Amino acid sequence: MRLLGYEMDTTELRLMPYIQYVMVNDQRLDPRKCNQDDREILAKWRAAGLIEGGAGGLGITEEFWNIICEIIRLGYVDIDYD
Repeated sequence: MRLLGYEMDTTELRLMPYIQYVMVNDQRLDPRKCNQDDREILAKWRAAGLIEGGAGGLGITEEFWNIICEIIRLGYVDIDYD
């Protein structure tokens, strides 16, 4: 998937549902649920301006929110059962 302009790895893809969950609930990352790989991905997203904050309060751009929703739809909903 290249919705962010680069090929994402599995770790990055698996982090997206957690970010969606955080944003529709308390909007705060739980540091206990993020390993070092997750932290590196979050740092990359921060540097790209896609997110801001974290445990004290997470902010996300509308564009990134839409990308996450599309990736989740493609990965979990738009499944061809033929």
